[in-house]
Amino acid sequence: MDAAFTAEQDEMRRTLREILGKHCGPDEVKAAARTAAGHDRELWQRLARQLGLPGIAVAEEYGGVGCTPADLALACEETGRALLPSPLLATAVLAAPLITALGTAAQRSALLPALASGELGAALAVPGPALATALALTGDNTPGEWAGGGRAGGVQARADTAAAPDGWRLYGEVAQVLDGHSAGLLLVAAHTGGFARSRTLLFLVREDAPGLVRSRQTTLDETRPQGRIQLRDVPAELLGDADGEGGVLSALAATGRTAATVLAAEAVGAADQALARTVDYVRRREQFGRAVGSFQAVKHRLADLYVRVQAARSAAYYAAWDPEQGPLALAQALEALRVTAGEGIQLHGGIGFTWEHDAHLYFKRAAADELLFGPVHRLRAHAAHTSGLFAPPAGTGATTTPTTTPTEPEKAAV
Repeated sequence: MDAAFTAEQDEMRRTLREILGKHCGPDEVKAAARTAAGHDRELWQRLARQLGLPGIAVAEEYGGVGCTPADLALACEETGRALLPSPLLATAVLAAPLITALGTAAQRSALLPALASGELGAALAVPGPALATALALTGDNTPGEWAGGGRAGGVQARADTAAAPDGWRLYGEVAQVLDGHSAGLLLVAAHTGGFARSRTLLFLVREDAPGLVRSRQTTLDETRPQGRIQLRDVPAELLGDADGEGGVLSALAATGRTAATVLAAEAVGAADQALARTVDYVRRREQFGRAVGSFQAVKHRLADLYVRVQAARSAAYYAAWDPEQGPLALAQALEALRVTAGEGIQLHGGIGFTWEHDAHLYFKRAAADELLFGPVHRLRAHAAHTSGLFAPPAGTGATTTPTTTPTEPEKAAV
């Protein structure tokens, strides 16, 4: 294993940090997040043209850069450092891999070039607050259960052969969809076959589809805009074929592992920047005639944060090499970001506790990401369960039953 970065990777990181340093200060981030789209469209297009950011992990035959998910993770470390509001996570990390894995040749040829160029944004719509389960991060994505099990609620699909031989209609509602209010393409997880023969498949819905109603939701973290989607007998196109949902579930799990790796790198970048801002502040802030950072107790707290951030970075880089470790790396990184952001607010003193202070941008990102993709103890518990860490000793005759909810011994162990 060669853990060193290539010259191309170093150049990409340097260029991206330089661009974001000029255009993504705290004020610019807040202004971009409060636009109708939830991000700076001009900056997004510039990143697409100069660096090919939306298509880093898309194959060259579809207009992408053709790099590995590890390169995407390194890029996201820089976007996380700046807390860049962008469609990158929803489009490049969640939607594009699913279209690549499940789409027909015609769907890939039609959609991936537009996604890679940044002209088209996409969002993954999963019914209920179950994104982490659907991606198999905090539990097994058991067929149907995370999407409503085919019962009332969630999104239902029915064949519409009157409109087209392979036509479908969707009805239902999905909340908390990343970039769901502005994405030009929606990947909607829906049930078909009724309760008795229910199966979960993915469908493509265009932004101009009749019966589609979207609205932006108020979120804790403005840099992670979310939308509510209402589907009122909306025409849709099946992603791939209808052979079965096994391929859908495995594709979602594979996408979840890559997403965990990318999110871990992003959280490490945010934690590193939060720590750097705190160190800079305590160097300048004086109390009792000396810099706050010169007090031994403050030095100890900062040293602990530094060790925590570096450990999370090591885990994230290892996961970039081995995506199977993504969920554990994500748990480490989210915890590092939460603790670092919280300590940063404490060490900024009275001004740090004001809700408008820049330190809260990192705290909100930490809290929102853990709500969407965690919590940390469930990420670790599911990883431990998957690896057989809590399997009974051989010869006892005991069996384990898969569960999506960690037991108290699992919580204590992790």
